[in-house]
Amino acid sequence: MSSSQRRSTMRVPPFFRRLFKFTSMDFETAVWEMTHLIIAPKKVFRNIYYHKQTKNSYHRADPAFTYLLALFLLLTGFAWGVAYAPGLGGTIRVTLVFVFVHFLGTCLAISTLMYFLVGRVLGKRRQGLFGPPIGGGGAEDALEFGYCFDVSIRAYLPIWTFLYVLQFLLMPLIAQDYRVSNFFGNTMYLMALSYYFVITFLGYNGAIYLNIGPTPGTWLTNHVALPFLSRTEILLAPIPVLAILWLISLFTFDCATNLAPILWCGIKLRKPV
Repeated sequence: MSSSQRRSTMRVPPFFRRLFKFTSMDFETAVWEMTHLIIAPKKVFRNIYYHKQTKNSYHRADPAFTYLLALFLLLTGFAWGVAYAPGLGGTIRVTLVFVFVHFLGTCLAISTLMYFLVGRVLGKRRQGLFGPPIGGGGAEDALEFGYCFDVSIRAYLPIWTFLYVLQFLLMPLIAQDYRVSNFFGNTMYLMALSYYFVITFLGYNGAIYLNIGPTPGTWLTNHVALPFLSRTEILLAPIPVLAILWLISLFTFDCATNLAPILWCGIKLRKPV
């Protein structure tokens, strides 16, 4: 391998090079994405094609979305810690676990899994995380690890919204020993996880048709976001399973009091959830 090839394979990805260049981050777009991921998630992934055409990459090398969601996890971690953790040390531990374990650690683990799983089952894989695709295909025909991370952190937004924010606000109600409390608490988990898989599906779905016709309102269906992937409907398969588990849990299990995020921080709570 030549020295130029070695430098190419060892090159630091743009995402990491921009981690501390705050002035170059597009926080306005990140806020727009967060809003539309909740109300109209398909619009977010329609922009993939345009980004691919201008940057020649599906991956957005902009940490703004990651920073914003990490900040939100930090704030909600502080709220959970103040409410349930024993003292300042416990509160700090909760906030750090929320950000670095629940959010970043989980997203990195899932994006790595999806990179190999989606690449193997639904399309081609690359040689290494940032190398050329196996089998001689062009770079445009391979899944990028950075894009898997993009999808993962965006799919985490409904998890944060339902399970870290709404659950915290509604915990005094849904933690009660009533059937209706159990219903709303468990339904919140069903919605969060189902939304997670829907956004993941939209992120990898190669059949998102884009409004890029020659005249307004014209749809060119031969342009797709990820044309090298197929059978992405498999990613929606967990949702029926979740629905069945939700129905069973209404009579057997209380998600709010047994799966609350604060319970996964490795601390002894000052009071039960």
